[in-house]
Amino acid sequence: MEGISITKLLVIAVLIVLLFGTSKLRTLGADLGAALKGFKKAVGDDTTPSAATTTAESQSNPQSVEKKDV
Repeated sequence: MEGISITKLLVIAVLIVLLFGTSKLRTLGADLGAALKGFKKAVGDDTTPSAATTTAESQSNPQSVEKKDV
């Protein structure tokens, strides 16, 4: 049994475009991209913040740093 050739992939792509239309595929691609971006952001939020993020946050709100009396 042979694999999927370039010709078969092109025929499948043409059929998909004919079935759904280019505007529907464009919105589907945009929705998929937004979903992937949100997923990457959610996965990245679980990790420790980078030094650039912490310095930017401390510069925007300098009073958020707690001071302890000794």
